[in-house]
Amino acid sequence: MINPPKRQEEYPDRSIDCQEAMEPGFQAIVDCMIEVGWTRGEIMQSLRRLIAADNMTQKENARTEAQLAIARAMIRAGKSI
Repeated sequence: MINPPKRQEEYPDRSIDCQEAMEPGFQAIVDCMIEVGWTRGEIMQSLRRLIAADNMTQKENARTEAQLAIARAMIRAGKSI
């Protein structure tokens, strides 16, 4: 089971609590990857790349959502796009 945040609002150690909640699953993934033959270096490099790809995806999604919001507002205002 993954531990939820202690409170829903921000608090000083929320990031640390998130890290601690994630640790068992992270270690399980790393252990499984090593068990099937991947090296720790390959695993860490792949995780960094996955994080970078996710960050890029989130930014692109936000940009697309902003463009859609502008287009919807223009349509509601009766302006052509």
